[in-house]
Parts: sequence; structure tokens; C-alpha cells
Amino acid sequence: MKKVKVTLVKSPIDRPERQKLTLKALGLNKTNSSKEVEATPQILGMIRKVEHMLKVEEL
Repeated sequence: MKKVKVTLVKSPIDRPERQKLTLKALGLNKTNSSKEVEATPQILGMIRKVEHMLKVEEL
């Protein structure tokens, strides 16, 4: 299965609680933190919901 690297580039301060929880579920808690995750449909849906705050790279 493919992997993607997601990096939090914008702060979640002053964002809706639902977006903050999505970032927490992805394992991103600080600005410029990165995580490698499997590209499952569930993860890709989470990324799509907060993509305005992320940088996504395929591995």
C-alpha cells in the first residue's frame, strides 16, 4: 500500500474543533511536524478535510 508524508504547515489555532481533532487523529500536533501514514481511503478523507493546513507528499 502507498504511503504519504503529511506535514502541518499552518497552525490549528482559531480553527473549528472538528479540524483540530482530525489533525490529532493524523498524529500532527505542532506546526512543521510530519508523519508518514498509509494511503487508505479513511486517511485520505481525513487529509482532504484539512488539506488547507497540510503539505502532502507521496512516498
